[in-house]
Amino acid sequence: MQDGKQHYYVSVTHNLIEQTKNESTPFEVMVDDEQLNRLKDLMKVLEDEDAYTLQRAPVPYKSADHDEATEQFSDGMTLLYTFLYDHGTSDTRQAIESMNVLSRLQDTDYDDPGYENSPLNK
Repeated sequence: MQDGKQHYYVSVTHNLIEQTKNESTPFEVMVDDEQLNRLKDLMKVLEDEDAYTLQRAPVPYKSADHDEATEQFSDGMTLLYTFLYDHGTSDTRQAIESMNVLSRLQDTDYDDPGYENSPLNK
């Protein structure tokens, strides 16, 4: 292992960081102890934001479009996926690129291709 880096397998959906790969941990990263702690912090932030976003969800009259909970969640997601991309293997980078998640999270403008017929584009 170069520079004390180890392989970890990450699931954003299940909020897991594991040392063995399985079907629920699709992202592989190589990180040292300090980077692993940063990754854990990013996952923890997402968990907290998720709880906050869920608290906001039952308010039907409030548009989620400009809800600070949703915006915070996107920021956390962007940071996490950027970290996974930066420290990921080539397979991980390809997977994140194919999800188109970084550009979508950084630019949530509904003028993007594909949003033309969206019910949100009013």
